[in-house]
Amino acid sequence: MATFTYKAAKPSGATLDGQIDGDDERAARGQLESHGYIVLALRNRDTHATARTGRFRFGGTLPLHEVLVFNQELLALLKAGLAVLRVWDLLIERTSQVHFKQALRTVREDIRSGSAMSEAMSKHAQYFNELYVATIRAGEQSGNLPEVLQRYISYLKLMMELKAKVTKALAYPAFLVIVGVGVIGFLVGYVMPTFVSVYGESAQALPVATQVLLDLIKGINQYFIPGFVLFVGAIIGLKTYRATAAGRLTTDRWMLSAPGLGLILTYHHTIQLMRTLGTVLAGGIPAVEAVQIAGGAVSNRYMAEGLAAAVERIREGTTLASAIEAQHVLPKLATEMIAVGEETGSLETMLRDIAEFYEGSLDLKLTRMTTWIEPVLLLAMGFIVGTIVIIMYLPVFQMAGAVQ
Repeated sequence: MATFTYKAAKPSGATLDGQIDGDDERAARGQLESHGYIVLALRNRDTHATARTGRFRFGGTLPLHEVLVFNQELLALLKAGLAVLRVWDLLIERTSQVHFKQALRTVREDIRSGSAMSEAMSKHAQYFNELYVATIRAGEQSGNLPEVLQRYISYLKLMMELKAKVTKALAYPAFLVIVGVGVIGFLVGYVMPTFVSVYGESAQALPVATQVLLDLIKGINQYFIPGFVLFVGAIIGLKTYRATAAGRLTTDRWMLSAPGLGLILTYHHTIQLMRTLGTVLAGGIPAVEAVQIAGGAVSNRYMAEGLAAAVERIREGTTLASAIEAQHVLPKLATEMIAVGEETGSLETMLRDIAEFYEGSLDLKLTRMTTWIEPVLLLAMGFIVGTIVIIMYLPVFQMAGAVQ
């Protein structure tokens, strides 16, 4: 006897989550359907728990570009009109990732045994997340899987473009910081000790700035190892704290409120949510389940918790805009535009418009940030290096003046 977690819809349209015992998945599904429920998701609790932990093992997930390639191949094979099992045979042959290939073989065998594609995929959550499974299920139910899959591929491309924009904007400033720290480290660790030994043998009084710098260098050399150990310990402690539910929630909330960075992250997650929610709703998935799935796809835990609370308000009859606005997780303009979309019956179009609006705003802010941060970093690094060099040569200039 196994225990299954389920998500089902009542005839009234309300959804509910729970657990049920059954000999196998088909028996558990039959029990739920005998009560008049429409089964939206059904997973073996033990298998699902293993799948969740599997994402931390080697081979437990796929890079985003490989996910895109897999779905493009799946779409091409489906459009070619091949039999479903033949499609999976070809996908298995073309896959080079060992763990993923094994998962595909299991999916193929489940389909051969009579399971729906979405049902078979849902057993491998480390490769096929809830959003993807819901998308495939919507395509199966509507009988238009290629069109739904094409919409998901478009969504993946947009998410990859968004990630690339943020990464590109931050890459060059990060490179400047690394080079600057390396140059300063070279001066402090290699050049300055030479000056320290030379000036230490001299009986001449050193300028105040030079003496302060030499004392600072001696302190760094003396306490470098304890300081480094403390620094590494702080990083490990922060990562350990962030690995907890409370720590992830706290740090994600802090990141959203951080000066400068917070607004960029808010725009990023707003775009992510609008694109995801629009894709799910376009697949014909009910609003409550759509918000649940979209919230699970948002990488910021604080925002995801707010959307989970909004789901409960939607179940009670509150509109989507009002439920989200009460949680204060999205910009006010976004919730106002969602309200307009609900009132006019064009929510999916409005979600796309919101995403495009904030993509434009994010592009503008990233451009401004990189325009200003690059010269500021160059000036700061140049000032620090120049100051160190001048201070170290002050005694030389002093001696040259005394000789004249």
